[in-house]
Amino acid sequence: MSLLFPALHAASSRPALRFGDRELSYHQLAAAAGDVAARVESAGRVAVWATPGLETCVGVVGALLAGVPAVPVNPKSGERELAHIVTDSAPSLVLAEPGAELPDALASLPRADIDLTGTGEPSDSAWSLPPEPGPESAALIVYTSGTTGPPKGVVLSRRAIASSLDALEDAWRWTEDDTLVHALPLFHVHGLILGVLGPLRRGGALRHLGRFTTEGVARELSSGGTMLFGVPTMYHRIAEALASDPALVSALSGARLLVSGSAALPLPDHERITEATGRHVIERYGMTETLMNTSVRADGTPRPGTVGVPLKDVDVRLVDDAGERVTVQDGETVGELQVRGPNLFTEYLNRPDATAEAFDGGWFRTGDMATRDADGYVRIVGRKATDLIKSGGYKIGAGEIENVLLAHPGVAEAAVAAEPDPDLGERVAAWIVPADPANPPDTEELTALVTRQLAPHKRPRTVRFLDALPRNDMGKVMKRELPDLPVQGGSSQAP
Repeated sequence: MSLLFPALHAASSRPALRFGDRELSYHQLAAAAGDVAARVESAGRVAVWATPGLETCVGVVGALLAGVPAVPVNPKSGERELAHIVTDSAPSLVLAEPGAELPDALASLPRADIDLTGTGEPSDSAWSLPPEPGPESAALIVYTSGTTGPPKGVVLSRRAIASSLDALEDAWRWTEDDTLVHALPLFHVHGLILGVLGPLRRGGALRHLGRFTTEGVARELSSGGTMLFGVPTMYHRIAEALASDPALVSALSGARLLVSGSAALPLPDHERITEATGRHVIERYGMTETLMNTSVRADGTPRPGTVGVPLKDVDVRLVDDAGERVTVQDGETVGELQVRGPNLFTEYLNRPDATAEAFDGGWFRTGDMATRDADGYVRIVGRKATDLIKSGGYKIGAGEIENVLLAHPGVAEAAVAAEPDPDLGERVAAWIVPADPANPPDTEELTALVTRQLAPHKRPRTVRFLDALPRNDMGKVMKRELPDLPVQGGSSQAP
């Protein structure tokens, strides 16, 4: 494998990272990260207190240069979750920005502050980078969200990171001339690996907003930004603002690439953004364990509602309940998506049992249900555990029902999941956030809308109204929490 960050090895004054009014050139980043590498080179693993700032980026890059696995830690982690992560990963020290107050689980570790005050352009003799570690060496240990048990530490090699970022270079025509804009958190794959390491591997630039605002998006895209990464919640806010913000319309219209990920972008938001700007938001599909698997290509046919085609060097297949390969590509037949390729993780840390269980031969079991079109485009139906509803002998994907419900003007947010049913086995249930809480939409009207556009067996049998849907830091709806939430005005049952 070639150098992970070739641009760091050149004495370049090109901008690399910018957070607000703070910026580092490639030369400055190399010097600062090289200093961190020298400080951590003897560590077994290092935790990184992943606040949205330059210090987090310098800490992670420094650990990568040293060949020391970095464990990004979500600053919003609860005490129990954080204690598990620290105990499981056993870091030798923690990297943090000066003045950051660390919770007890991290405060007991040796600490190294990353102080960037007074950082200037170093002389050529003021810094040097260590030799490149091997491609199979562990680079990052990223913890899963822990929705089905304690979070698992996903060990990602340098090979997996380089392979996935290079596949995106091919799919998105990503070059050193691109400037990426985003406001994603820096403790997970989307914001850290794609959003920070991606630009650095290409030799391009990142402008991080710190906190997402539509004004920030418009400002950065209109002043040189070429790409925007976001999650559906962000794009929904963008879609809502377009009618009253001509500067935002102009900025998005001039962007080279708009990318949404981490969850499905509802079709109504796709349509509003395209209608206002002439630009299509493209979606991609990945996981912590696999990094990126598929994407709509920059030079491909826009296909809202799909996550595109397999990336370079990535193989995907669908399997049925018996584990047999689904060979039909009709856009309707559902199977579990399995993946293989150089983008896959190495193992779950300290969990050989879970690692073995995750694979079917050389194929990783994603747990996601999907269909494939005749031309290879993949559509994610949802998680096998929460988004696939088996009702009366039918397999029903929650996503297509949610898209229909979201098209109703009285619906601001919608989530669909299964509920037990003594007759059907499972029934379709919908949780709705009304656009006007004082005047929620008629439930019979909603079920009739789904019946007209899809099929009668896909209509919600139960409709409940909520103040807000429960979401995690990446904007994904936490469907397991829905049944326990208080509802507005009770619920309705459909026959």
